[in-house]
Amino acid sequence: MKVLVTGHEGYIGRVLTPLLQAHGHEVVGLDSGLFAECIFGPPPVDRIPTIRKDLRDVTLDDLKGFDAVIHLAALCNDPLGNLNRELTVQINYEASLRLAELAKKAGIRRFLNSSSCSIYGAAGQRCVTEAAELQPVTAYGECKRDLEKGLQQLADDRFSPVHLRNATAYGFSPALRLDLVLNDFVAHAFVHKRILILSDGTPWRPVVHVEDISRAFLAALEAPRDRIHGEAFNVGLDEENYQVRELAELVAEIVPGCRIEYAPGGGPDRRSYRVDFSKIRQFLPAFRPQWNARKGIEQLYQAFKRYGLRADDLEGPRFKRLGHVRSLMEAGVVNSDLRFAVVSSSPKG
Repeated sequence: MKVLVTGHEGYIGRVLTPLLQAHGHEVVGLDSGLFAECIFGPPPVDRIPTIRKDLRDVTLDDLKGFDAVIHLAALCNDPLGNLNRELTVQINYEASLRLAELAKKAGIRRFLNSSSCSIYGAAGQRCVTEAAELQPVTAYGECKRDLEKGLQQLADDRFSPVHLRNATAYGFSPALRLDLVLNDFVAHAFVHKRILILSDGTPWRPVVHVEDISRAFLAALEAPRDRIHGEAFNVGLDEENYQVRELAELVAEIVPGCRIEYAPGGGPDRRSYRVDFSKIRQFLPAFRPQWNARKGIEQLYQAFKRYGLRADDLEGPRFKRLGHVRSLMEAGVVNSDLRFAVVSSSPKG
């Protein structure tokens, strides 16, 4: 297929696009370039034609000739989503829904939406399926919920939206993120020999490797239409539901000489959910996850040793999405609406 991947220069996109190409798909990326320079390790060799454009500025002509859209572009986590709620709604919901409407007009038949298990929000101890009540507790989660609803209203015989509700991602990507819980724990253990838990350690988090998220998108892209039309899939593994303290304990077993500490006054986090992943196994048998948290911790630890993760990498803004955006704002590179202030300051594509 000819596939448009929005946000292809992000954490998932840098892993997903080469996988799609390796399976014979023609890939074009669409990205504003906001995080194009947030690279850890050797620079990726980009062989992907790129539409250098803000998601809010996409036109019908940009979408002509594609068979499918994989929509990753978003303000991509709770802290960044809380930076400006109105802007989060504008990008993660309104511009994303408009993208789907234009895709349908352009004759694109399959729209793979990168959703999130965070839409379950305060689910507590029970293990939730895709049929569970959606109780997001952040602007990011609310926009994911609302976008799913909007996309469902577009579904018909000519347009098939699919919602991949990813568990919390981890693992190495050239577009490294250190604002994800497991990546953060490994980075702190490597640099400071200390894992600081900000909550009481009891919240539940399902986790899934970024490569396995990419495999789920590939499986949904290639699956028969009647398997995926209008469906939502939790992306992960049943045995990869952990309490935060269990993740920290795993890291402490693997990274030599580190200790676990709890921040004073840390209490339960409202964002706590355990997730059932049986549906994706049933509907998408081609999805075969290959990672678990222990292997992912080892991968990250070896990558940090190989490429030399430093304290300024960990404490600085480059590998934390909110910090990076704030640094671009303070430098005058982007405006308060996250548009590049000077065209020449935007990374070239």
